[in-house]
Amino acid sequence: MRAFRPFLLTIFAACAISACASAPSAADIAADETALKAATTTWLNAYNSGDADTIANLYVDDAVLMPPHAPVASGKAAIREFVAKDSAAAKTAGVKLVPGNAIAGVSGDTGWESGSYTVTDSSGKVIDGGSYLSVSKKVNGTWLLYRDTYNSDQPLPAPPAPATAPAPADKK
Repeated sequence: MRAFRPFLLTIFAACAISACASAPSAADIAADETALKAATTTWLNAYNSGDADTIANLYVDDAVLMPPHAPVASGKAAIREFVAKDSAAAKTAGVKLVPGNAIAGVSGDTGWESGSYTVTDSSGKVIDGGSYLSVSKKVNGTWLLYRDTYNSDQPLPAPPAPATAPAPADKK
C-alpha cells in the first residue's frame, strides 16, 4: 500500500494542476462579460436604425426570440423578419430603445446578460420601459445569442367591453 501512495499523490497533484490551468482568469471572464454587453449595444443600435440583418447575425441558427405581446420567433430568418417589421414600426412611430443598467455572467461557453431598457419618443420622453434576459453561446470565439426574451413594464391594454345584447322586445 505504501508503494501505491506516491502514485495516488501524483495523480491527485496532476488533477489539481489541470483544474487550475483550465479555469478562466478574472480578466478572461471580464472580457467575455464586456463582449456580451457589447452585443446588446450592437443589437439596440441596429434596432434603432432598422438594421435587421445585423441583429439576425447576432444569433445562432437555432436561436429563439421571445418578444412581449408577440409570437415566439424561432431561427435566424424568423428573428430577422420580426425585427425588420418591429423596428420599422418603431421608426415610423418615432420611438427609440435606450439601454439601462445590465449585468452579465459567464460559465464556460455559456453566457447571460440581464438588464433594463426604456423606450423614448422623438422628444426624449420615456413612454415605456422593460427588462430583458439573454442567453448566449460562444461559437468559434464569438458570443452569439441563443435564447432572448424581453418584456414591457406597461400593462396589457384592457380588453374591449363585451357587446351588449339588444334589449328583449316587449311582448303584448
